[in-house]
Amino acid sequence: MTQAFSLHPQLAQDTYVVTDLPLCRVLLMNEARYPWCILVPRRAQCREIHDLSASERTQLWAESDQISSALMALFQPDKLNMAALGNMVPQLHVHHIARFQTDAAWPAPVWGKFPPQAYDPEAARLRIQTLQEVLR
Repeated sequence: MTQAFSLHPQLAQDTYVVTDLPLCRVLLMNEARYPWCILVPRRAQCREIHDLSASERTQLWAESDQISSALMALFQPDKLNMAALGNMVPQLHVHHIARFQTDAAWPAPVWGKFPPQAYDPEAARLRIQTLQEVLR
């Protein structure tokens, strides 16, 4: 029997669900300092990009481009960082982080620089709604 997709508990704890694209679940990182989305392919036990089929890899990059374009259009960042690290969470996920020369961590990576600054509930709701509208 094939195992069903489930979101890693750490990702579920640290993010809000934005929407599902054809391959990936789109998440919003609960870190208000940075516009930060995460793509998670909805495939069970997928740890690395090469674990996806060729057509799924193509779809991942198309969805990554869609998220990147949305973040660039909405926030006009100085740089868009993308990463698929997986050192702490083994489930394949790709971070898309809008960065600004004025942000608290610039020019360093955002990981481990500061404790996360959570969204207040209304700000999270508005950010998710805006992302959903752009991603339709």
